[in-house]
Amino acid sequence: MHDATTSAKRPAHAPDDHPSLPRERVGVLLANLGTPDNYDYWSMRRYLNEFLSDQRVIDYPKWKWQPLLQLIILTKRPFSSGEAYKSIWNEEAGESPLMTITKDQTAAIARKMADRYGDKVHVDFCMRYGNPSTQSKVREMVEAGCHKILFFPLYPHYAGATSATANDQFFRALMQEKWQPTARIVDPYFGHPKYIEALAQSIERAYAQAEERPDILVCSYHGVPKRYLLEGDPYHCQCQKTTRLLRERLGWDKTEITTTFQSRFGPEEWLKPYTVDEVARLAKEDGKKHIAVCAPAFSADCIETLEEINEEIKESFEEAGGEKFTYIPCLNDDPAHIDALSQLIEENLGGWVS
Repeated sequence: MHDATTSAKRPAHAPDDHPSLPRERVGVLLANLGTPDNYDYWSMRRYLNEFLSDQRVIDYPKWKWQPLLQLIILTKRPFSSGEAYKSIWNEEAGESPLMTITKDQTAAIARKMADRYGDKVHVDFCMRYGNPSTQSKVREMVEAGCHKILFFPLYPHYAGATSATANDQFFRALMQEKWQPTARIVDPYFGHPKYIEALAQSIERAYAQAEERPDILVCSYHGVPKRYLLEGDPYHCQCQKTTRLLRERLGWDKTEITTTFQSRFGPEEWLKPYTVDEVARLAKEDGKKHIAVCAPAFSADCIETLEEINEEIKESFEEAGGEKFTYIPCLNDDPAHIDALSQLIEENLGGWVS
Protein backbone atom coordinates (compact mmCIF):
# COMPACT_ATOMS: atom_id res chain seq x y z
CA MET A 1 0.00 0.00 0.00
CA HIS A 2 1.01 3.59 -0.47
CA ASP A 3 2.54 4.88 2.76
CA ALA A 4 -0.01 6.98 4.63
CA THR A 5 2.48 8.55 6.99
CA THR A 6 2.80 12.29 6.64
CA SER A 7 4.13 15.04 8.86
CA ALA A 8 1.53 16.61 11.13
CA LYS A 9 1.69 20.24 12.18
CA ARG A 10 -0.38 22.92 13.84
CA PRO A 11 -2.53 24.94 11.41
CA ALA A 12 -1.32 28.44 10.62
CA HIS A 13 -2.65 31.16 12.99
CA ALA A 14 -3.94 28.49 15.39
CA PRO A 15 -3.35 28.87 19.14
CA ASP A 16 -0.39 27.07 20.68
CA ASP A 17 -2.59 24.40 22.24
CA HIS A 18 -4.28 23.48 18.93
CA PRO A 19 -3.64 19.81 18.06
CA SER A 20 -1.41 19.06 15.11
CA LEU A 21 -3.17 17.92 11.95
CA PRO A 22 -1.82 15.85 9.05
CA ARG A 23 -1.22 17.68 5.80
CA GLU A 24 -4.32 17.58 3.62
CA ARG A 25 -4.30 15.09 0.75
CA VAL A 26 -6.71 13.14 -1.48
CA GLY A 27 -7.53 9.49 -0.91
CA VAL A 28 -8.23 6.91 -3.64
CA LEU A 29 -9.91 3.85 -2.16
CA LEU A 30 -10.17 0.82 -4.45
CA ALA A 31 -12.85 -1.72 -3.49
CA ASN A 32 -13.30 -5.36 -4.41
CA LEU A 33 -15.73 -8.06 -3.34
CA GLY A 34 -13.73 -9.73 -0.60
CA THR A 35 -12.16 -12.95 0.52
CA PRO A 36 -12.16 -15.25 3.55
CA ASP A 37 -9.15 -14.99 5.84
CA ASN A 38 -8.53 -18.72 5.38
CA TYR A 39 -10.25 -21.80 3.97
CA ASP A 40 -11.04 -23.50 7.31
CA TYR A 41 -14.67 -23.99 8.35
CA TRP A 42 -15.02 -21.00 10.71
CA SER A 43 -13.21 -18.55 8.42
CA MET A 44 -15.46 -19.63 5.55
CA ARG A 45 -18.57 -19.46 7.71
CA ARG A 46 -17.82 -15.89 8.85
CA TYR A 47 -17.16 -14.78 5.30
CA LEU A 48 -20.21 -16.52 3.79
CA ASN A 49 -22.47 -15.26 6.57
CA GLU A 50 -21.48 -11.66 5.87
CA PHE A 51 -21.78 -12.13 2.12
CA LEU A 52 -25.06 -14.05 2.03
CA SER A 53 -26.68 -11.84 4.70
CA ASP A 54 -26.31 -8.80 2.44
CA GLN A 55 -29.77 -7.98 1.13
CA ARG A 56 -28.26 -6.50 -2.01
CA VAL A 57 -27.04 -10.04 -2.76
CA ILE A 58 -29.99 -12.08 -1.48
CA ASP A 59 -33.02 -9.82 -1.25
CA TYR A 60 -35.50 -12.29 0.25
CA PRO A 61 -37.22 -11.17 3.49
CA LYS A 62 -34.96 -11.77 6.49
CA TRP A 63 -37.59 -13.81 8.34
CA LYS A 64 -37.63 -16.24 5.45
CA TRP A 65 -33.96 -16.23 4.44
CA GLN A 66 -32.03 -16.11 7.73
CA PRO A 67 -33.32 -19.39 9.23
CA LEU A 68 -32.47 -21.17 5.98
CA LEU A 69 -29.05 -19.52 5.84
CA GLN A 70 -28.08 -20.08 9.48
CA LEU A 71 -29.54 -23.56 10.02
CA ILE A 72 -28.90 -25.24 6.67
CA ILE A 73 -26.66 -23.38 4.23
CA LEU A 74 -23.99 -22.29 6.72
CA THR A 75 -23.72 -25.76 8.22
CA LYS A 76 -22.76 -27.30 4.87
CA ARG A 77 -21.50 -24.70 2.43
CA PRO A 78 -18.35 -23.66 4.38
CA PHE A 79 -16.97 -27.17 3.81
CA SER A 80 -17.50 -27.21 0.02
CA SER A 81 -16.48 -23.57 -0.42
CA GLY A 82 -13.43 -24.18 1.77
CA GLU A 83 -12.32 -27.04 -0.47
CA ALA A 84 -12.75 -24.83 -3.52
CA TYR A 85 -10.66 -22.05 -1.95
CA LYS A 86 -8.04 -24.55 -0.82
CA SER A 87 -7.55 -25.67 -4.43
CA ILE A 88 -6.55 -22.13 -5.52
CA TRP A 89 -5.07 -20.71 -2.30
CA ASN A 90 -1.80 -18.79 -2.43
CA GLU A 91 -0.10 -20.86 0.26
CA GLU A 92 3.15 -18.93 0.06
CA ALA A 93 1.46 -15.62 0.91
CA GLY A 94 -1.21 -17.22 3.11
CA GLU A 95 -4.07 -15.55 1.24
CA SER A 96 -6.48 -15.98 -1.64
CA PRO A 97 -5.44 -15.04 -5.20
CA LEU A 98 -7.95 -12.16 -5.14
CA MET A 99 -6.12 -10.64 -2.17
CA THR A 100 -2.71 -11.07 -3.79
CA ILE A 101 -3.85 -9.57 -7.09
CA THR A 102 -5.69 -6.65 -5.45
CA LYS A 103 -2.53 -5.80 -3.49
CA ASP A 104 -0.52 -5.88 -6.72
CA GLN A 105 -3.07 -3.67 -8.51
CA THR A 106 -3.08 -1.18 -5.64
CA ALA A 107 0.71 -0.99 -5.54
CA ALA A 108 0.91 -0.46 -9.32
CA ILE A 109 -1.75 2.28 -9.26
CA ALA A 110 -0.08 3.93 -6.25
CA ARG A 111 3.16 4.14 -8.23
CA LYS A 112 1.31 5.73 -11.15
CA MET A 113 -0.34 8.28 -8.85
CA ALA A 114 2.97 9.07 -7.12
CA ASP A 115 4.64 9.66 -10.49
CA ARG A 116 1.87 12.08 -11.47
CA TYR A 117 0.89 13.76 -8.19
CA GLY A 118 3.78 13.15 -5.81
CA ASP A 119 2.55 12.58 -2.25
CA LYS A 120 -0.71 14.48 -2.73
CA VAL A 121 -2.68 11.28 -3.39
CA HIS A 122 -2.92 8.32 -1.00
CA VAL A 123 -3.99 5.00 -2.62
CA ASP A 124 -5.30 1.98 -0.72
CA PHE A 125 -7.87 -0.82 -1.07
CA CYS A 126 -10.69 -2.37 0.94
CA MET A 127 -13.02 -5.34 0.64
CA ARG A 128 -16.81 -5.29 0.85
CA TYR A 129 -16.77 -8.56 2.80
CA GLY A 130 -13.96 -9.72 5.05
CA ASN A 131 -10.72 -7.82 5.57
CA PRO A 132 -9.53 -5.14 5.20
CA SER A 133 -12.96 -3.65 5.84
CA THR A 134 -14.24 -0.52 4.14
CA GLN A 135 -14.77 1.21 7.49
CA SER A 136 -11.22 0.54 8.68
CA LYS A 137 -9.71 1.96 5.49
CA VAL A 138 -11.92 5.06 5.49
CA ARG A 139 -10.80 5.66 9.09
CA GLU A 140 -7.14 5.27 8.11
CA MET A 141 -7.56 7.71 5.22
CA VAL A 142 -9.20 10.32 7.43
CA GLU A 143 -6.41 9.94 9.98
CA ALA A 144 -3.88 10.37 7.15
CA GLY A 145 -5.37 13.76 6.27
CA CYS A 146 -7.64 12.73 3.36
CA HIS A 147 -10.34 15.42 3.33
CA LYS A 148 -11.46 14.09 -0.05
CA ILE A 149 -11.89 10.42 -0.98
CA LEU A 150 -12.45 8.96 -4.45
CA PHE A 151 -14.13 5.58 -4.00
CA PHE A 152 -13.54 3.14 -6.85
CA PRO A 153 -15.52 -0.14 -6.93
CA LEU A 154 -13.46 -2.44 -9.17
CA TYR A 155 -16.47 -3.68 -11.14
CA PRO A 156 -16.60 -2.68 -14.82
CA HIS A 157 -20.38 -3.18 -14.84
CA TYR A 158 -22.94 -1.80 -12.41
CA ALA A 159 -25.06 -4.26 -10.47
CA GLY A 160 -26.97 -3.85 -7.24
CA ALA A 161 -25.18 -6.90 -5.82
CA THR A 162 -21.69 -5.53 -6.57
CA SER A 163 -21.28 -1.79 -7.20
CA ALA A 164 -24.29 -0.70 -5.14
CA THR A 165 -23.47 -2.73 -2.04
CA ALA A 166 -19.84 -1.53 -2.16
CA ASN A 167 -21.13 2.06 -2.30
CA ASP A 168 -23.57 1.34 0.54
CA GLN A 169 -20.72 0.17 2.74
CA PHE A 170 -18.64 3.22 1.87
CA PHE A 171 -21.51 5.52 2.82
CA ARG A 172 -21.98 3.61 6.10
CA ALA A 173 -18.31 4.16 6.85
CA LEU A 174 -18.70 7.90 6.20
CA MET A 175 -21.57 7.95 8.69
CA GLN A 176 -19.10 7.01 11.44
CA GLU A 177 -16.85 10.00 10.80
CA LYS A 178 -17.21 13.11 12.93
CA TRP A 179 -15.65 15.18 10.12
CA GLN A 180 -16.76 13.55 6.91
CA PRO A 181 -14.49 13.80 3.90
CA THR A 182 -15.92 14.96 0.60
CA ALA A 183 -16.62 11.90 -1.53
CA ARG A 184 -16.88 10.89 -5.18
CA ILE A 185 -17.70 7.52 -6.75
CA VAL A 186 -16.10 6.27 -9.99
CA ASP A 187 -18.74 5.29 -12.55
CA PRO A 188 -18.86 1.78 -14.05
CA TYR A 189 -16.38 1.60 -16.93
CA PHE A 190 -17.80 -1.21 -19.07
CA GLY A 191 -17.44 0.81 -22.26
CA HIS A 192 -14.35 2.89 -21.51
CA PRO A 193 -12.01 2.78 -24.53
CA LYS A 194 -8.95 1.91 -22.43
CA TYR A 195 -10.76 -0.94 -20.68
CA ILE A 196 -11.95 -2.36 -24.01
CA GLU A 197 -8.44 -1.98 -25.42
CA ALA A 198 -6.91 -3.82 -22.46
CA LEU A 199 -9.44 -6.63 -22.88
CA ALA A 200 -8.79 -6.84 -26.61
CA GLN A 201 -5.02 -6.99 -26.15
CA SER A 202 -5.37 -9.85 -23.65
CA ILE A 203 -7.53 -11.79 -26.13
CA GLU A 204 -5.12 -11.15 -28.98
CA ARG A 205 -2.16 -12.35 -26.89
CA ALA A 206 -3.98 -15.53 -25.89
CA TYR A 207 -5.01 -16.29 -29.49
CA ALA A 208 -1.48 -15.61 -30.75
CA GLN A 209 -0.10 -18.14 -28.24
CA ALA A 210 -2.69 -20.84 -29.06
CA GLU A 211 -1.52 -23.69 -31.29
CA GLU A 212 -4.85 -23.54 -33.10
CA ARG A 213 -7.34 -20.66 -33.19
CA PRO A 214 -10.31 -21.32 -30.87
CA ASP A 215 -13.65 -21.88 -32.61
CA ILE A 216 -15.38 -19.29 -30.43
CA LEU A 217 -14.71 -16.91 -27.53
CA VAL A 218 -17.14 -17.22 -24.62
CA CYS A 219 -17.40 -14.03 -22.55
CA SER A 220 -18.64 -15.37 -19.24
CA TYR A 221 -20.07 -12.74 -16.89
CA HIS A 222 -21.16 -13.28 -13.31
CA GLY A 223 -24.91 -13.86 -13.29
CA VAL A 224 -27.73 -12.20 -11.36
CA PRO A 225 -31.40 -13.20 -11.07
CA LYS A 226 -33.38 -12.28 -14.18
CA ARG A 227 -35.83 -10.53 -11.86
CA TYR A 228 -33.17 -7.89 -11.13
CA LEU A 229 -33.08 -6.95 -14.83
CA LEU A 230 -36.87 -6.62 -14.90
CA GLU A 231 -36.69 -4.43 -11.80
CA GLY A 232 -34.31 -1.98 -13.51
CA ASP A 233 -30.78 -3.25 -12.86
CA PRO A 234 -28.68 -2.29 -15.95
CA TYR A 235 -26.10 -5.07 -15.53
CA HIS A 236 -27.32 -7.31 -18.37
CA CYS A 237 -27.32 -4.49 -20.92
CA GLN A 238 -23.87 -3.30 -19.87
CA CYS A 239 -22.42 -6.81 -20.24
CA GLN A 240 -23.89 -7.12 -23.72
CA LYS A 241 -22.37 -3.77 -24.66
CA THR A 242 -18.91 -4.82 -23.46
CA THR A 243 -19.06 -7.92 -25.66
CA ARG A 244 -20.20 -5.86 -28.65
CA LEU A 245 -17.46 -3.25 -28.19
CA LEU A 246 -14.86 -5.98 -27.72
CA ARG A 247 -16.01 -7.72 -30.91
CA GLU A 248 -15.90 -4.46 -32.85
CA ARG A 249 -12.41 -3.66 -31.57
CA LEU A 250 -11.20 -7.16 -32.53
CA GLY A 251 -12.86 -6.88 -35.93
CA TRP A 252 -14.61 -10.22 -35.51
CA ASP A 253 -17.81 -11.67 -36.89
CA LYS A 254 -20.73 -12.23 -34.48
CA THR A 255 -20.26 -15.99 -34.79
CA GLU A 256 -16.80 -15.77 -33.20
CA ILE A 257 -17.90 -14.45 -29.79
CA THR A 258 -20.81 -14.98 -27.42
CA THR A 259 -22.10 -13.76 -24.04
CA THR A 260 -22.99 -16.12 -21.16
CA PHE A 261 -23.58 -15.88 -17.40
CA GLN A 262 -22.17 -18.02 -14.60
CA SER A 263 -22.40 -18.62 -10.83
CA ARG A 264 -26.14 -19.22 -10.53
CA PHE A 265 -27.36 -19.60 -6.94
CA GLY A 266 -30.79 -20.56 -5.63
CA PRO A 267 -34.01 -21.75 -7.30
CA GLU A 268 -35.11 -18.76 -9.40
CA GLU A 269 -34.23 -18.06 -13.02
CA TRP A 270 -31.02 -16.10 -13.62
CA LEU A 271 -29.68 -14.33 -16.70
CA LYS A 272 -29.23 -16.75 -19.58
CA PRO A 273 -27.58 -18.53 -21.25
CA TYR A 274 -25.86 -20.19 -18.30
CA THR A 275 -22.16 -20.64 -19.08
CA VAL A 276 -21.98 -24.20 -17.72
CA ASP A 277 -24.84 -25.29 -20.01
CA GLU A 278 -23.85 -23.21 -23.03
CA VAL A 279 -20.30 -24.57 -23.29
CA ALA A 280 -21.76 -28.09 -23.29
CA ARG A 281 -24.23 -27.10 -26.01
CA LEU A 282 -21.46 -25.55 -28.09
CA ALA A 283 -19.57 -28.84 -27.99
CA LYS A 284 -22.51 -31.19 -28.44
CA GLU A 285 -24.80 -29.32 -30.85
CA ASP A 286 -22.52 -26.86 -32.64
CA GLY A 287 -19.48 -29.13 -32.82
CA LYS A 288 -17.12 -26.57 -31.26
CA LYS A 289 -14.07 -28.60 -30.25
CA HIS A 290 -11.89 -25.69 -29.08
CA ILE A 291 -13.28 -22.76 -27.10
CA ALA A 292 -11.69 -19.87 -25.24
CA VAL A 293 -13.33 -18.36 -22.17
CA CYS A 294 -12.72 -14.94 -20.64
CA ALA A 295 -14.41 -13.18 -17.71
CA PRO A 296 -14.77 -9.44 -18.48
CA ALA A 297 -16.86 -8.67 -15.38
CA PHE A 298 -14.02 -9.57 -13.01
CA SER A 299 -11.15 -7.13 -12.51
CA ALA A 300 -9.09 -9.85 -10.81
CA ASP A 301 -8.98 -13.63 -10.91
CA CYS A 302 -10.86 -15.18 -8.00
CA ILE A 303 -12.80 -18.27 -6.96
CA GLU A 304 -15.34 -17.77 -9.78
CA THR A 305 -12.65 -17.79 -12.46
CA LEU A 306 -9.83 -19.96 -11.14
CA GLU A 307 -12.07 -22.68 -9.70
CA GLU A 308 -15.50 -22.37 -11.34
CA ILE A 309 -14.42 -21.61 -14.92
CA ASN A 310 -11.19 -23.60 -14.94
CA GLU A 311 -12.74 -26.65 -13.30
CA GLU A 312 -16.56 -26.89 -13.33
CA ILE A 313 -17.20 -25.13 -16.64
CA LYS A 314 -14.20 -26.75 -18.32
CA GLU A 315 -15.43 -30.16 -17.15
CA SER A 316 -18.91 -29.48 -18.58
CA PHE A 317 -17.38 -28.66 -21.98
CA GLU A 318 -15.12 -31.73 -22.05
CA GLU A 319 -17.85 -34.14 -20.93
CA ALA A 320 -19.98 -32.91 -23.85
CA GLY A 321 -17.24 -33.77 -26.34
CA GLY A 322 -15.09 -30.64 -26.28
CA GLU A 323 -11.40 -31.20 -26.72
CA LYS A 324 -9.50 -27.96 -26.09
CA PHE A 325 -10.45 -25.42 -23.39
CA THR A 326 -8.49 -22.18 -23.09
CA TYR A 327 -9.10 -19.89 -20.13
CA ILE A 328 -7.91 -16.32 -20.69
CA PRO A 329 -7.01 -14.78 -17.30
CA CYS A 330 -8.60 -11.61 -15.98
CA LEU A 331 -6.76 -8.37 -16.59
CA ASN A 332 -5.34 -8.40 -13.04
CA ASP A 333 -2.24 -6.16 -12.87
CA ASP A 334 -1.56 -6.22 -16.61
CA PRO A 335 0.03 -2.87 -17.54
CA ALA A 336 -2.77 -1.99 -19.98
CA HIS A 337 -5.33 -2.63 -17.23
CA ILE A 338 -3.39 -0.51 -14.71
CA ASP A 339 -3.22 2.26 -17.34
CA ALA A 340 -6.99 2.06 -17.83
CA LEU A 341 -7.77 2.14 -14.10
CA SER A 342 -5.28 4.98 -13.57
CA GLN A 343 -6.84 7.05 -16.33
CA LEU A 344 -10.28 6.55 -14.78
CA ILE A 345 -8.88 7.77 -11.46
CA GLU A 346 -7.25 10.81 -13.07
CA GLU A 347 -10.47 11.69 -14.87
CA ASN A 348 -12.36 11.57 -11.57
CA LEU A 349 -9.77 13.58 -9.64
CA GLY A 350 -10.41 16.63 -11.80
CA GLY A 351 -10.53 19.81 -9.68
CA TRP A 352 -9.29 17.98 -6.59
CA VAL A 353 -5.58 17.70 -7.33
CA SER A 354 -3.29 19.08 -10.00
